[in-house]
Order: sequence, then structure tokens, then C-alpha cells
Amino acid sequence: MPAIQGFNTLRARSYLLRLPLFTRAMIVVMVAFWLASLQSVWDVRQWGALIPDELSLTTMYRVNTFPLIHLNFFHALINILSLTPLLERFEHEFGTLTSFALFFGPLTTIPAFLYIFLEKFIFRGNVAVMGASIWVFLLLGMEGIRTYKTNPHLVIGTHHVPTWTTPLVMALVIEALVPSTSFVGHLCGVGTGYLFGLGYLKFLSPPEKALRWIEARLNLLGRLPHYVSVDQKTYGRFGVLPTTMPRLISAAMALRRDPRLLKLPPYISLLCVLVGVVWLLLLPLDQYSRRTYISENALLPGQVHTYFGGSDQHVFRAYRHEVDALQNSTNIQVNDELEKIFKGVGLKVGRQNYTYHSSGETYTGENVYAILQAPRGDATEAIVLVAAWKNVDEEFNRNGLALALALTRYFKRWSLWSKDIILVVPPDSRAGMQAWVDAYHDAHDGAQVAALPIKSGALQGALALDYVQDGRFDSVHIAYDGVNGQLPNLDLINSVVNIASGQMGMGSALQGLLRHSQKYDDNLRTVMRGMLSQALGRAEGPHSCFIPYHVDAITLKPVGNGWHDEMGLGRLIEGLFRSLNNLLEKLHQSFFFYLLIHKHRFVSIGTYLPSAMLIAANFTIMAISLWVKSGYKQVELAKDTPKAEGGAKDGDEKKEAAPNSVVVERQTLLPLTLVAGSQFLGFVPLFVFNQTPSSLLTPAFAIFTLLNAALPHLASVFLTSHIRQPPSPQQYHLIKSFSLLLLGMFLSALATLNFALAFLVGLLASPLSFTRPWADDWIGARYAHAAALHLLSPPVVVLVASLLAGVDVHEVLREAAFGWNVWGMYTPLIIWCVWWPAWLVGEIVVLGRPKDEAKEKKA
Repeated sequence: MPAIQGFNTLRARSYLLRLPLFTRAMIVVMVAFWLASLQSVWDVRQWGALIPDELSLTTMYRVNTFPLIHLNFFHALINILSLTPLLERFEHEFGTLTSFALFFGPLTTIPAFLYIFLEKFIFRGNVAVMGASIWVFLLLGMEGIRTYKTNPHLVIGTHHVPTWTTPLVMALVIEALVPSTSFVGHLCGVGTGYLFGLGYLKFLSPPEKALRWIEARLNLLGRLPHYVSVDQKTYGRFGVLPTTMPRLISAAMALRRDPRLLKLPPYISLLCVLVGVVWLLLLPLDQYSRRTYISENALLPGQVHTYFGGSDQHVFRAYRHEVDALQNSTNIQVNDELEKIFKGVGLKVGRQNYTYHSSGETYTGENVYAILQAPRGDATEAIVLVAAWKNVDEEFNRNGLALALALTRYFKRWSLWSKDIILVVPPDSRAGMQAWVDAYHDAHDGAQVAALPIKSGALQGALALDYVQDGRFDSVHIAYDGVNGQLPNLDLINSVVNIASGQMGMGSALQGLLRHSQKYDDNLRTVMRGMLSQALGRAEGPHSCFIPYHVDAITLKPVGNGWHDEMGLGRLIEGLFRSLNNLLEKLHQSFFFYLLIHKHRFVSIGTYLPSAMLIAANFTIMAISLWVKSGYKQVELAKDTPKAEGGAKDGDEKKEAAPNSVVVERQTLLPLTLVAGSQFLGFVPLFVFNQTPSSLLTPAFAIFTLLNAALPHLASVFLTSHIRQPPSPQQYHLIKSFSLLLLGMFLSALATLNFALAFLVGLLASPLSFTRPWADDWIGARYAHAAALHLLSPPVVVLVASLLAGVDVHEVLREAAFGWNVWGMYTPLIIWCVWWPAWLVGEIVVLGRPKDEAKEKKA
């Protein structure tokens, strides 16, 4: 990557050494308060923050101290960096004494009292505020008024936006992107800045005569270094911040052609990737996560007494005996016996056939289900209890089915149900449940899945039982990941944890971690396992099929060795069903996008999403920079310079070559054709791996891996030697720009739907941002770069991941094809139609040999 030449350390050092006195003092004071906040003896933030309910005559100092105190290091750093240039210009205009009098007078107390009035008497709150951002927005408000007087509108298309609204827009952006900011406090600062800029607060400024007398009496200009006197200001007594808008605009226009500016995007992109990774690694810390809580008050988990037990244990054992007798029976024979049991209890029974085809294999079976009509309902809502004949690991679910039958018989005796209860028994946990859910919502393919003969109302929730373990257990494992990484409402998981721990004395486990220390290592392990499960997008249990239809569902699986038996698990299910029975509407108040750290802590989407967005943004940044770079061309212009020798005669000159940038027309046909062709080419592996018979998947993958290694070389040779006009350096820039632009756009949209998949694909594809053609003199570097990039190609990553997981690549491809054909899983689409085309274009760029136009002209 090129070296940075646009940053001048000497100029930066000179700027810092010329900072005026008041600005220096404020920086020192803010840093001192931050250092003081590191100790635990004296709570600096509680002492100096602006807290409405804590303000009195003895604590009136808070209206002046709150801008100097910050929450943490980053809060202080960002505010100091933002405030320094603004405050420095203000002090150079008004003088040091005036700045001190105003910022520890009306410019701080007015927004402080305004905030207290709004927060305490209008919003009835008591939110504490601190930090110098209120000064930043106050100074921006002044600048906005000054800019409005010289340039009233900013023209965007056909719209004229008043320039004085710029600080308000910035306040909205900060509120949306930065957590724990005070939007009301920032508005108070902007409003005060507007009033000062319009001249309504000029009477509050100290008299100039008094300032001159103080300066002369104390000889401040001679005694204090970096002091700015009243006479040194240049923009008027009661003006606003000096503006350099015309110069800034001209400088910005010049920067578009400055080659040094185009050297920064690679470093900015690398910084985005690093910050995104570090951001994710910080999430398991308690400071960045939140404690779980119940948002839906109607659930009332654990507030009812459960009665399942006693004689119901004999019923459970009898049903288990009957289920054991059917273990070696066919699917039809099992359903015949289950139908007799359901009808004997007094339930309506339905059966459904289905047949799926995937990878040359046929998945056929018959579901049986029964509906317990609610005594207090009108069949408009229902809760589903699932007990598959076999779980996702193809293990016989004997205890789960027996417990579901015993619970259904027990529920039938109660008259408190306001929602129907549906017991579904599919022959497996993969295809059968998907067929039933699709048919229930009339979204099935009639050629493969039969319609349901009977239905109930809208599904409010679902619970699947995976109880293959014999003997007593210690905890229940909660599986909650849905197809394509979708998640149930967090209230459902919190309800299970609340009932299990509070009422049953039962442990809860997530993501296979049966013993969680609630320390960083286990927190990070839980997050990583959850992200991997979401990124794969496969069904983790029968519950996964419900979530795409906005039906909150989970699977419970007893694990460990303890003292809890099937009656305890039954009471847990009874308590959860009683809670769901209380609902007046679907769960909606809690989170649908989250990362669980452990059973009592989670990270919401507003906290974890920036990590994936930063990685996606690195592609967009590079795409834009390459687009700008492709519009200019470096040429050498001859300029006349006098000879260096002192005895040169008049008119004696010599010619020197000066580099310059000229605007050139972009040749976009070839780049657009190549990028579009690569995108459509991604459908070939998508079709091959989803339609190839299972027995041929491994050979097909091996052949594709070999072709994948040769294809970039063949494409590069074709582009450089077999077309009439080989690509120029500009066209290689455009090829890479278009490819990265599409990749950044896809991943940004995907991050809001499947954060984990977007993050992992973006991280693995991040080296594509730094690809470039190599000159013929660096042929070794060219092929070394191509080989390194090939190690991160999708086929190689799939192969390595399969080996690390101890799974045959055949099983991975077979499962992916089944997910695509049955579950509607879009992970293969992202890999082969988003990631792989971008990788292919990146390899072509690395292996490219751009046409050297200068050499051609000389020839």
C-alpha cells in the first residue's frame, strides 16, 4: 500500500503549539478530570454532572462543571478533538478574557438551565448529562447562523436546504449513531448558539472597557504566554465564529484532484476492518451488554402454581411404554396408534403427507397432529407443542413424545385455556415440521406437501421437546436459532430462564455451554457459537421452521446429571404455556435482533450492528475512491524554470517535468460487462451444488475447486491477450470499484437481516479491498498475492471449515442443498452469488497486466 504523504507532522505540531491560553486550559482541565475519575475514592461524575434533581443552591456549581467531566476515555477524546478547533477560533476572535467570562457564564449556564427546565418540568425525567459536546453544538450553532447570512441555502437536487439546519442534522445523526447521548442537551446548546449568533445575547458579554482595564492593570499580555488580548480579535465585537467557507469550498474542489488524498482510503478501509473486529471482541464485556428483562407484562412468568406431577408420572410411564412398543414400526403404523391415543383423549386429529426432493434423495413421511380446543377461546389463537419422533441428530425421542402425550392429557382437564393447544408429531425434525408449518400458513407446494385437513387460529408461540436422555437431568438447553439466522422474541427465552431458575430451581444453558462462568472467555465463546449458528442459517431444531412465519419458538433439551426428572420439565412447560396463554397479542415489545452473552445478559442490534457495518463500509470506501481515481490521469507537463546557477543570463531557462492530473473520460463498458458476467456466473455453482445427486457432490466439488483455481488465470490471459483492446489501468480501477461497490451494498443490507453471515463473509472478503495489478517487474509478488488470495476463496474456506469441524465436505454440501430446497436457506446464495463473484474479480485484478499507454505512445 502507498505511504501517507498528506499528513504533515510539523504543521500539526505548529498548530498545537499555537493554541491560545483558554483553549489549552480547557483541554488540561478535561484531561485532569478524566484522570481523577479513574480512582474510586471520589466519584467525580456524580459530583460534577448536571443532574436535575440534585441541583440546589449548594450544588449550583454543576451548571459550570458538567462540560468538563466525561463518561470515559473515548467520550473525552472525541469531545476534545471536536472542541479544540472551534474553541481556538472563538478565542482568537473574542480574546481570552471574554472566552473565559462567556464559557463560565451565560454560554454554559443558559443551556444548562434550559436543559433542566425541559428535562425536569416538561419530560418529568432525571437524566444526568456531562461532556463538552454541549459547547461543540453551541459553537456549531453560531457557525450555522454565520454561514446562513452568507450562503442561505444548500442546493441538493431540486431542494433548497437552509444552511442553519446543519447543526440540527448533526445532532440527529449523533443521536442515531452514538449511544448514551443527550439529544435534548445538544438541542439546548444549538439553540443558545443560534441566539448568540443572531446577536440577542451580546448584552451578556463583559464590557470592553473593563476588559482593557484588567489587561493593562495586570499586564496579562506580558505575563501569560499564548494570551489573546481584546485588541487581537479580527472579526468584530459581537460577531460569530469567523468563517472560511469560500476557501473551504475551493480547497475541497482542489482536494478532488490531489493525488495524496487518494492514498488515504486503503488505510481508512483497513481501520474500518480492525475497528469492526475490535468492536465485536468488546461485546462480551459487561460494559457493552445489558441484563435481560421481561418486556411483556402480560406474560407473568413463574407467577402461577403448577400442578403437573403425582399421578401424571404414572401416565407418563404408561405412554412411554406404548411409545417404546412402536419404536421399530413404520411411520404409518406409529401415526395410527397415535391417532387412537389422541381420539381417546378427546382431541381432533389430522394427518398430512409430504414428499421433498433434494440432492437426488427423497424425504417422505406423514405428520400427525391433534388440536385441543380452548374452553374459553374461539379458535382464533393457538399454541403449538412439538414432539418429533426423531430429533435433529436422528435419535429416538421416546421421553419427549411420552411427556408431550402426558401433558396433552393433563391440559385437557383444565378449563383455563383461552388459546387452542396443538400437539404435532412429525416423523423427523427436519422435513416434517417444515411441511406442517408451510401448510398451516398456506405457503406449501401442493405437488410436494398436502394441505392440512383441520386448523386452528393464529399461532402465538411454539415449543419443541427434545428429550432423548434417560435418567435425571440438571439443566435445560435452550435452542433458539431459526432458519437464516432469524431469532424468536427475547421475552420467550427470558420467560423460560425465569421459570426454570426461579420456580423450578433448574439451570439453563445456551449454545451448548452447560457450565458458564459468566466471564469473558465463556461470554465470547457463547457469542461466537451463536454467530456461527446464525451464519450457517440451518434449522437447529423443529422450532426453527416457525420463526420465518413470525411465530416465536424454541426447543428445550434436558442436559447434565442432576435431581430433576420429567415431572419438573413438565411443570416448566406448563408454566410457559400458562404465560403464553395470558397474551392478548403476539410478543412484540422485546428484541428480535440480539446476541446472547449468557442467559442473563444480551447485546441489542444497536450495539453490535456497527461492527458488521464498518466491515461493509470498507468496501464502499475503496469503491468510491477508485471511482474518483479513475476519472483523472497523471500526466507530465513541461514547465519553465530558471537555471540554478547564479550567472545565468536573462532568458536562459531549462525544462522540467511537473506531474499534474487531468480529467479523462471513463471507459465503463468492459468493467461493467466483466463484473456483471461474474455475478451471473455465480449461479452456476449455486445450481450445480443444489441439484447434483448426493453421490456426485464430492466429485463435483473437487472439479469445481480445480476450475476455481484455473479460472482467474484463464480470464486474465483472455483479457490481456485475446481481445482487441486490453484493459487499461483506469478500467482495472473501475472493475475493482464496481465489484467492491456491489459487495459493500449486499453486505450492508444483509447485516440488518443476518448480522453474523454479513460479518463473517465481510471479514473473509476484506483482503479484496487491497488487491491491485502488479507490474511485470514484480511477477513473483503477483503470483504470491494471487496464491494468498486463493487461500481465502469460498471453496477453500468451505473445505477447511469442514475439516476443522470434523465433518465430511459431502455432508456440508448435502445439508446446504437440503436447506436451500426445503428450508429456504439463503446461505448458499450469499456464498456463490455475492462472495464468490467478488473473489473472482479480485483475483482477475491481481493477475491483470494493465496496458501502459505511455509506452505505447513512445513506441
